[in-house]
Amino acid sequence: MVDSQYYLPNNIRISKLDCKEAYELLSPKEKLYAHYLSRAAWYGGLVVLVQTSPESPAIYALLQKLFRKQTPAELERVATEAGLSSEEYQALLVYAAGFYANMGNYKSFGDTKFIPNLPKEKLKTLVWQSAAFKESPGEMESLWNSCSKLLFSLDDRQKQLGLGDEGITTYFSGNCCLEDAKLAQKFLDSQNLSAYNTRLFKREPEGGKQAYEVRLASSVKTDCAADGEGQTRCGRYEFEGAVFTVHRGDYAPLMEKVIHNLEKAKAYASNENEVRMIEEYMKSFRFGSVDAHKEGSRFWIKDKGPIVESYIGFIESYRDPFGSRGEFEGFVAVVNKAMSARFAELVSKAEVLLPELPWPKAFEKDQFLRPDFTSLDVLTFAGSGIPAGINIPNYDDIRQTEGFKNVSLGNVLAVGSVGSREDLTFLEEDIKDLYLKLVGPAFEVQVGLHELLGHGSGKLFVQDSKGGFNFDKGSVCNPETGELVSSWYNEGETWDSKFSTIASSYEECRAECVGIYMCLNKEVLSIFGHEGEDAEDVLYINWLNMVRAGVLGLEFYSPETKTWKQAHMRGRYVIMRVLLEAGEGLVTLKETTGSDGRPDLLITLDRAKVKTVGKTAIHKFLCKLQVLKSVADVEGGRALYDGYSEVTSDGPHDFLRMRDTVLLRKVARKLFVQANTTVKGESVELVEYESSAAGLVQSNTDRFQEDAEELERHLLELSSNDKACWC
Repeated sequence: MVDSQYYLPNNIRISKLDCKEAYELLSPKEKLYAHYLSRAAWYGGLVVLVQTSPESPAIYALLQKLFRKQTPAELERVATEAGLSSEEYQALLVYAAGFYANMGNYKSFGDTKFIPNLPKEKLKTLVWQSAAFKESPGEMESLWNSCSKLLFSLDDRQKQLGLGDEGITTYFSGNCCLEDAKLAQKFLDSQNLSAYNTRLFKREPEGGKQAYEVRLASSVKTDCAADGEGQTRCGRYEFEGAVFTVHRGDYAPLMEKVIHNLEKAKAYASNENEVRMIEEYMKSFRFGSVDAHKEGSRFWIKDKGPIVESYIGFIESYRDPFGSRGEFEGFVAVVNKAMSARFAELVSKAEVLLPELPWPKAFEKDQFLRPDFTSLDVLTFAGSGIPAGINIPNYDDIRQTEGFKNVSLGNVLAVGSVGSREDLTFLEEDIKDLYLKLVGPAFEVQVGLHELLGHGSGKLFVQDSKGGFNFDKGSVCNPETGELVSSWYNEGETWDSKFSTIASSYEECRAECVGIYMCLNKEVLSIFGHEGEDAEDVLYINWLNMVRAGVLGLEFYSPETKTWKQAHMRGRYVIMRVLLEAGEGLVTLKETTGSDGRPDLLITLDRAKVKTVGKTAIHKFLCKLQVLKSVADVEGGRALYDGYSEVTSDGPHDFLRMRDTVLLRKVARKLFVQANTTVKGESVELVEYESSAAGLVQSNTDRFQEDAEELERHLLELSSNDKACWC
């Protein structure tokens, strides 16, 4: 029997991401704008296949060919004839749905591999009897041979994403280790070159020196400068005894598709900021320039309150094991005006609320740059997964001095994370009804505070290239030591590049702490429509949800490698540990036996102590997190964060044993079915699908009908070109 964490259950929850009502309110011009932005996002999202694993592009091509020739219902009849049971065919559909939803064969939330929950030989028999195979037997056999081994493999290294011996990554060639990643980051910093849109390949030595290739994502493959590009940084460099060559052209055919559709979207932009934004994005994807993407992001920030909101590019660095390379992501969404009004009120109160955060004034930004904060109904979210909220751009220099935007994804929140009472593990029976009633509203408050006051707060101390400082070096003291601040970020250094492997999780933990800390404020809860006893209940459920999430986070810890596989869940585990450490009966974790005779857990949170013991604990911890971040104290930050991240079996709690119980009773994360848009004459129609594995599969096979074979060929070529790098 395969460990259940490595396959998706047949009864996995699948929900439609409903955006019809918001979409139908768009004008014809706005629908065309949304359509072409969506097309750009979907084409770019295919990059994630290449960023995930060596076999993902071939698995994608295999699934696409199977389901393009026969619908899920038609293929089911073939499966029956091939000897598959209904459960085995459903397992294939669920695998395909999960693969499309994660855009690869590793879970976007947890970075764990998943495989089909049916025998390999039965899947092969189905492939051989399919219409796709009968039409092109040589092509299908070649595809099967190229990916079937890794499709089902659960060798230790292939069970999770990671660097070196700890897992699989295609952000680096297979011979790279952590030391290679560190050296490459130092080189990139020395050239003031961002890692966001790069991959690193370790080559054969040149002249006795270790050689590396840095690839930039771009449609242009030549390294020479071109009109409109600006100064090129491609070329050969010698750095600390090694040779680095910077080349363009990674994902070139996909970048070309993105640019083509952005050009079409530009014709339907509603203002000059949107036009300039798109032009800079196109320049970025054409030449591999992160500087151009940053410029596009500046115009994006200036585009206040658009009806159709979007962002696209190499954004989040969660899945880079080193923590500095971005996964491609693109979203298109429509503003929900009623909910956005609440967020606008929160923004208007932010300057009053920020001083309540527990760090000294000098550690807060000199000026709060009021962002757009809107609630959006997602039309398109291309990438490896869909979050509930976003704070972007991720460029420190822009967020610190120019601004950012916050986005709450309303139709994602509306679906909810807990399906039913049966899914609600580890809580007392008498609290479950209140939890189910209020976890949605509580999470909405948490997302708002997390994004606006969490990611939007805090100052980084920086020394510029001329030796100047953005803080008073002679008077600002570290509140932890009482001594003058003695460390900071130098020119070219960023939060991600300095804190690397812990940066994403540390920052998510800091933002989550801000969320639960600031929800203690009655005015905040009032903004979200919660008063009196209702407000007290929402506050309590938000804290309880955070503690429970910390326990559930144990699923995403690997005892074998002693590493965490999901940034947010590591952060929530850390918060749970902080609250548990606070003592005085605030949090209790009790190992029990369930009604089924199997191990169980019971989590309790004393609501009478949240505003006293809980607040004090988070106040102290949050201040430490921010100070260490501000002063670029990597050593201190790692010691603090790694300490609370430890999953041990000694002491008063056996967290490793608790992890076994969490895995035993885990509920699979739900999948989302997204709509498509299609141009019919002069109008754009929304095409929706049923909330099922078959519906999710069909939505993906419909998405690229006109150029499916071309795309599959491009993906296989990209994978083939890199294949030797991961052998």
